[in-house]
Amino acid sequence: MSKKILIVGGGIIGICSAYYLSKNGHDVTIIDKYGMNSGASYVNAGYLSPGHIIPLASPGVIQQGLKWMFDSSSPFYVEPRLNYDFIKWLFAFNKSCSSINVSNSIVPIINISLLSQDLLKDIKQENNLKFHYDQKGLMMLCKSEKSLEKENKVVDLAVQNGLNAKMLNRQEIKEIEPNIEIDSIGAAYFYCDHHTTPGEMINDLKEYIKKKGVKCITNTEITEYKLINNKIESISVLNKELKFDEYILSAGTWTSKICKKLGTNLLLQPGKGYSINKSSDNLLTCPAILVEPKCAITPMNGFTRFSGTMEISSMNNKIRKNRVNAICDAVESFYPTISISEKDRNNAGFGFRPISPDGIPYIGRSENLENVIIATGHAMMGWSMSTGTGKIVSEIVDDKKTSINIDRFNPNRKF
Repeated sequence: MSKKILIVGGGIIGICSAYYLSKNGHDVTIIDKYGMNSGASYVNAGYLSPGHIIPLASPGVIQQGLKWMFDSSSPFYVEPRLNYDFIKWLFAFNKSCSSINVSNSIVPIINISLLSQDLLKDIKQENNLKFHYDQKGLMMLCKSEKSLEKENKVVDLAVQNGLNAKMLNRQEIKEIEPNIEIDSIGAAYFYCDHHTTPGEMINDLKEYIKKKGVKCITNTEITEYKLINNKIESISVLNKELKFDEYILSAGTWTSKICKKLGTNLLLQPGKGYSINKSSDNLLTCPAILVEPKCAITPMNGFTRFSGTMEISSMNNKIRKNRVNAICDAVESFYPTISISEKDRNNAGFGFRPISPDGIPYIGRSENLENVIIATGHAMMGWSMSTGTGKIVSEIVDDKKTSINIDRFNPNRKF
């Protein structure tokens, strides 16, 4: 049965949800407070990475974060502030930084990431979409033996869980990237990881869903939610009252504020990340993460993107130049022949990634509101899990068995 569905949030999660819902015959509208043309969906590293099996909340993160807390150029920076929601999230995050959280998360992360890869390849092929999609794998480049040992343990875990990965020595790194100098003593290599050019992919998907009848209301915010009998009865937009059968909340970090208006507490914090683009000379071909500085290098269509940092702070549009420079300097350290100009550094972009306390997304129905589905909290893996999330959202709407088990993603879980 066809339903009228409102998706709140027009990033990659909202767009992928719209794709599958409209494909299943539903009348879909997306509303976005901005223009559906900026934010984390556009400036991310473009990875589709089942190899990223360790959630952000893992053993040792808090201790390392405390060391970095007063260095605003560090890879992981938490802005100290007196805010009730932040303090509550921080306590839950600290509790989640455990080996139990890691072991409970590996299989769900792999399952939704592999599902997303398969679905994206199907979407591209079935609809003859032209966006860039590459399957070159991903190197985790290390400069220290300590980092190499940690990556070796991750590779072992990945292989135990069915992923194709191995360790590389200097010579094997050179064989993968023969045309560029890399200063690294070794690397983990995940054959299973793929990458895209985000702007191309999201624009192709956005254009496609519009052709299929999805309505997009941009630069507009919902002013009121009318609740009756544990349901959203209607919303107010542009002085109009609009009614829908189902409401999908996929507005990234802003989803927690929406939930608060609806009487639901959803623990989320914004994790700001930066990216810098440089015109490509095609020498660099394989995506890589620089393990110690936690930066990502992605060869995209016509340019190379350098991205990184996790800045958990208040929502603001400030670009910290020292953080941008830290990314660029790290790249130049690992790739001595690459030079990132001041102009490119000054043109850095940023986006907010929605971080749940355990680093695992929220996907599922709200326990408080019958016609509300939550899809957010993907941290750094929103791009990697986007199509899978969209497919799952459509299956929940249609009361179908989901493609994978989603118990771990329950948005009503307690911390």
